[in-house]
Amino acid sequence: MEKSQTSVEELFYKLKDYGDTRLDLLKLKSINKTAGFLSTVITSLVVFMLFFLVIIFVSIGLALLIGQWLSNYYYGFFIIAAIYLIAGLVLYANKTKLIKTPVSDYLIKDLMD
Repeated sequence: MEKSQTSVEELFYKLKDYGDTRLDLLKLKSINKTAGFLSTVITSLVVFMLFFLVIIFVSIGLALLIGQWLSNYYYGFFIIAAIYLIAGLVLYANKTKLIKTPVSDYLIKDLMD
């Protein structure tokens, strides 16, 4: 009789160890996913900020160049602003197709891998 109690107790301890190991594995996998996701987000933000700065300086340069050609610098800034307004309206009209769906798909893919 004592042998079966020992076997049951041993089974219980093995199940407890198995549960603890699975919990530790789940924690490690979630930490890995979170770290990978955060590194992707931070890298994307840094690249976006650098790209944004390039766009700003190129825009100022183009505005000054166009303004010099038209003999009034503010005309160049108005023209560049109009170009950005048109681009913004096109992006807003197609925001689901051009922005929301690709970003959602990328995030889901990144979190599922």
